[in-house]
Amino acid sequence: MIISKKNIKKINQINRPIVFVPMSADIIHYGHIRLIKKSSRYGNVVVGLMTDKGISSYKSKPFFNYRNRYEVLESSKYISMIIPLEGLIYDKICEIIKPEFFVHGSDWNKGPQMNQKNILKILMKKWSGKLITIKYTDGISTSKIKNKLKKDY
Repeated sequence: MIISKKNIKKINQINRPIVFVPMSADIIHYGHIRLIKKSSRYGNVVVGLMTDKGISSYKSKPFFNYRNRYEVLESSKYISMIIPLEGLIYDKICEIIKPEFFVHGSDWNKGPQMNQKNILKILMKKWSGKLITIKYTDGISTSKIKNKLKKDY
């Protein structure tokens, strides 16, 4: 199942506009927080948090498991709801919840997520949704943190 009936019901109770933000959020850093904070300016943020299997489908195995990443994100005052995301299925989720805004960091301008970006450019127009790409925060990335950890330990 792409999204549970229980989560659909909860999303339908959130005041519009809804801002959908997919994230791996493996090692949370200030770049993630800035993205979430900027996203909240558009409406109520629903984070699609990649499951461990979802991350592994297009990246390396996550450093922290889904439950731990969920626990960190749920403490954010900027997030209205978190749903599990089983891989790069942004289009399928959006077809169901029809967010007014879809926000992603500029890291999806290349690599495996680029295909989803191209699909969403067309798809979001069906319900007058807007696709927003926020510039990646200079100097920080989960990959850089992981590489530094490998060197240091």
